[in-house]
Amino acid sequence: MTEAKQLEKTLLSAIGKAIADFKLISEGDKILVGVSGGKDSYTLLYFLRKLQQRSPVKFEFLALKLDQGQPGHSVALLEEYLQAEKYEYRIVRENTFDIVQQKLKAEQNKCFLCARLRRGILYRAAQEMGFNKIALGHHLDDCIETFLMNLFFAGTTATMPAKLHSKDGRNVVIRPLCYVPEALIVEFAQQKKFPIVSCGDCGEQNNHRRKWAKALVSTLAKDIPTLRQSLLAAMGNIKPEHLLDGRLTL
Repeated sequence: MTEAKQLEKTLLSAIGKAIADFKLISEGDKILVGVSGGKDSYTLLYFLRKLQQRSPVKFEFLALKLDQGQPGHSVALLEEYLQAEKYEYRIVRENTFDIVQQKLKAEQNKCFLCARLRRGILYRAAQEMGFNKIALGHHLDDCIETFLMNLFFAGTTATMPAKLHSKDGRNVVIRPLCYVPEALIVEFAQQKKFPIVSCGDCGEQNNHRRKWAKALVSTLAKDIPTLRQSLLAAMGNIKPEHLLDGRLTL
């Protein structure tokens, strides 16, 4: 087996395990896939199609690109790719860039508000278009970094869940790549020569806390090769009786 085939097999296995462990996809699901033009969403699309072709579970999916009006961000390259690969897709244009600029000062980080607005638009689009699930391309490193950021900066034990029900109960978000390390996605994207699209203005933002968490994981992993797998296990092996949450002992 070639290295490329082995990598694809490894990724497909990890994605399949996540789907099985968290029951992410069920018979008849209609899944709206948020695509940015980055390596993660391209990889997610690729393997959802593979699973659709191979799995006995029948489901539909559609790629949705949200054009938020960022300067320097072009949708054309992504759209050409989706057309060439014959993916069903939709482009939604909502100028959230101006909203973010108006609400925040120049020196403030804009990623959080931008993501919040994007999530709201995806939720609304899924409802209007009749999709019962939204798939996002967050990977294992995203989950680990969020876990550490919550521990160190928010004082909570939480991460990006593999399956999230919105507060109003109308949307379900799934993250099929949650078991996949970012390094494997980088390698796969390079092999497939995905046409990566820059995020424009947002790509220039300095999300210091996430960068700090990413650097911390990278540094610790040099001495602890199994670090990511240990943290993955920790996020799924909670022992409430051994925590200092008074609500759990009442």
